[in-house]
Amino acid sequence: MVKFREKYIQISMVIITLVMTILRFLLNEKGRTNPDSIRYMRFAHGLPEIDNTTTPLGYPAAIEFFTFFGFDEFWSSKLVGIISFLFIIFFTWKKNFYFKESIVLVALFGFLSIFSYTMSEALTLPFVLLLLYSATLVITEKIVKWQGIFYLTLSLIAIYNIRYSAMFMVVGTGLFGLLYWKRKFAPSFIISGILGFIFIILYKFLFIDYFNESYVEQFLNIGLHTTPELLVELFQGLCTTFNPFIHIANPGGGIINYGIYGIGFLNILLIIFLFVKKKLSDVESFFIVIGVSGIVCSYFIQYFYSVNAIDYRLMAPFSFPIWLIYFRKLFEIFGIKIYVIGFLSLMTGLVFTWLSKGNYLENRKEMMNFLQSENLDKVPLKFYLESEEDLEKIQIVELISTINPQIRITFKPKDSLQKTTLTRYKVLQKIKIDKNKYQ
Repeated sequence: MVKFREKYIQISMVIITLVMTILRFLLNEKGRTNPDSIRYMRFAHGLPEIDNTTTPLGYPAAIEFFTFFGFDEFWSSKLVGIISFLFIIFFTWKKNFYFKESIVLVALFGFLSIFSYTMSEALTLPFVLLLLYSATLVITEKIVKWQGIFYLTLSLIAIYNIRYSAMFMVVGTGLFGLLYWKRKFAPSFIISGILGFIFIILYKFLFIDYFNESYVEQFLNIGLHTTPELLVELFQGLCTTFNPFIHIANPGGGIINYGIYGIGFLNILLIIFLFVKKKLSDVESFFIVIGVSGIVCSYFIQYFYSVNAIDYRLMAPFSFPIWLIYFRKLFEIFGIKIYVIGFLSLMTGLVFTWLSKGNYLENRKEMMNFLQSENLDKVPLKFYLESEEDLEKIQIVELISTINPQIRITFKPKDSLQKTTLTRYKVLQKIKIDKNKYQ
């Protein structure tokens, strides 16, 4: 009876999570996109021509793959996110590998938001899961040494081809082997880490440098932020990352942020308490090493590399294994009651999504009519901005990119005189966009 009831709970949660994922981007005025999404969709549209090296090939290639079935780049990116979510559920069920934990994990509003986003983290997570599964097989000696090295290395290379931050997982894999160097499985992790590092070097010289020799120099900048600034951002980022209900703080500040950060901080303390109190197995230790090393590396790279502040999205590949172990421990203590966390997070997400709702389909229709009437729906475009900080104008670009991904931002005033260069005024004098009032 208990197993039947749990199965019913699991099926319900997966269905609700799927519906919420779709609603998350349909009830957003620009379909859950950001400036990086523009680059991904433009990159995908231009393949096999390489548009830039700011991002690896993996995610744009996945988007482009689904365009062969008649979808445009925007809808293809949403398919990638939904299929990534479903793959995690199917794989963990088929392999009986953290299945219960994964169901609750993907139902968390933060991860649901990732699967609905046109961003590469959605595609990264299934490959992180494959890395964790391969590591489990190696540690439990279910596959032989060289076979283990092959699967570990292949997983690391696959993740790196989707997100450059996978280099931190390469570090974590090698570090785990060194920390457990006396164990039989240690050489597999050390060798895989070394091979992964060699691939990163080759990728840099054979791909990145080939298309953009100055890429690294453009992004390297010592002294970008002070330590106090970074520590505050680290605290805030981790508190939202490990808040199971709300993953976004109010940028304007206010008393609500005390609650958001407070819940996340208390949850982090509980995670640490459980990991210390309940002895971790070697497999669980690998999960934690991968997660913690990724977070630590993400923090220190900010001292000399231009990246966004730590948040739930950037931390998703590294928080993913930590959440799995955390839920495993909670299930051991509280049983099926832990599914309540998933349902509460879904409810919170529904309220947040409804309060901040916009109408993407209506905005898409308006923008489509405008672009078609101006014969701008299938030609390369530019959008003039005075500064990158003008978020309202950038949102118009993001909406345009979901219809015509061949758009670039320009800061040159003379470009605004061209017919194929749009401005906020040119667009809004002819159409009205439904906006989210909670920016």
